[in-house]
Amino acid sequence: MTALLPGFGRSVRFSAAFVCVSLLSACSLWKGGAEHPKPADLGPNVPVLGVRQAWVARIGSTAGLTLQVHADGGAVTLASSDGTVASLNTQTGADIWRTKVADGIAAGVGSDGHSSAIVSRENDLVVLQSGKEVWRHRLASQVFTAPLVAGERVFVMAADRSIAAFDAANGAPLWTLPGTGAPLVLRQAGVLLAVGDTLVAGISGRLVGINPDTGSVRWDAPLANARGTNDVERLVELVGPVSRVKASLCARAFQASVACADLAGGRVEWVQKSNGGDGISGDATTVVGAESNGNLVAWSRQDGRRIWASERLRYRRLSAPLLLGRSVVVGDDSGTVHFLSRDDASPLNRMATDGSPIEIAPVVSNDTLVVVTRAGGVFGFRPN
Repeated sequence: MTALLPGFGRSVRFSAAFVCVSLLSACSLWKGGAEHPKPADLGPNVPVLGVRQAWVARIGSTAGLTLQVHADGGAVTLASSDGTVASLNTQTGADIWRTKVADGIAAGVGSDGHSSAIVSRENDLVVLQSGKEVWRHRLASQVFTAPLVAGERVFVMAADRSIAAFDAANGAPLWTLPGTGAPLVLRQAGVLLAVGDTLVAGISGRLVGINPDTGSVRWDAPLANARGTNDVERLVELVGPVSRVKASLCARAFQASVACADLAGGRVEWVQKSNGGDGISGDATTVVGAESNGNLVAWSRQDGRRIWASERLRYRRLSAPLLLGRSVVVGDDSGTVHFLSRDDASPLNRMATDGSPIEIAPVVSNDTLVVVTRAGGVFGFRPN
């Protein structure tokens, strides 16, 4: 059945008897009912930072797809909901390769620059090399996190937070780590990355270090704890993207907190309350995230101290941000790309795209900022 929760812009879908995994769509939370408060007028754009649109390409609609854009050298690899996967040259926006692998894609794209992986809506894990399919494997559970391709293996996190490893060359299954069995999970990308010789995954509010050869757990760092009296209130999940600098990894727990951990020892360094639904960005000194009401917050990476909070984009539905040089770059639901000062969130510039929402975190490849819209526009921006 389908149940609506007050304050959620999308529905929460439950299986009839909790036999199947329930899915909670992540979205912005607006207090005061279904009517969204009107954002403040941004005023005239005064371009303090010189930015120009270098090129524009198309990939197809990304609606219903949990997309991760993979940037590697001078290319970005991305996908559309209809099953198209493409690698684009970030200097020109031209196709390096493009192919259609399924009738629809649920999650992608993972890549190491040689092999690329997606999961179809039919739960097929599909691996490509230079745009050619080399193998596919039918998975038992739905997937909303892009596969991770690393160390000649492909790692997949399912919706129930089980993790499976496959040989990247031939698809041979290597090991499986069972899931949590939680009755409610997010229909949203989780945390899955390689850190040195350790696979790091977000499982029910915990960062877990896993031996990539065997699937055994090496360490466990709790970033957020379940709270409340029912399944919805007790839902706690880590969401991507995350910010990693050497052994420091910072992540968001959905609608609960932002925290940083020392991966060398599996130790939590700090936790700060934060009511946001999308991932974060950061560098060696600063971590930045967007709250569900459109406010932006910056914290000190060292100790979690709040550096600034900005209401300039309040009530605009924001993507996860990107901390890039002197700027915080974030997209909104009108298709506008905002460039804000990393020092105090003052406006530096803003650029228009195709008018459809920007829900995917911007990425950078060489000197090009790449932004993808829900309608499938792919925009390359460069400094003047």
